[in-house]
Amino acid sequence: MTNLSNPDCPYFPCHEGADSENFNCLFCYCPLYVLGEKCGGSFTYTPAGIKDCSACLLPHGPGGYDYVLSRCGEVMDLARRRETP
Repeated sequence: MTNLSNPDCPYFPCHEGADSENFNCLFCYCPLYVLGEKCGGSFTYTPAGIKDCSACLLPHGPGGYDYVLSRCGEVMDLARRRETP
């Protein structure tokens, strides 16, 4: 696996308990966030109702890139439905 981490980032590693040697920063902002509860990752909701993905390592570990790519069609479909005429 190519090292796609950014140890110079002030937030690195941004997820507690992450393996910093094998952490993939490619999806610093997860493109699957918009899928809400259907994203497939580990998340909770804050008391204010905001999705909290701080415990999710799905896009950052082995297989994460392929998983995110496999779901990008759903993200694009959602974006198409939200377009204004």
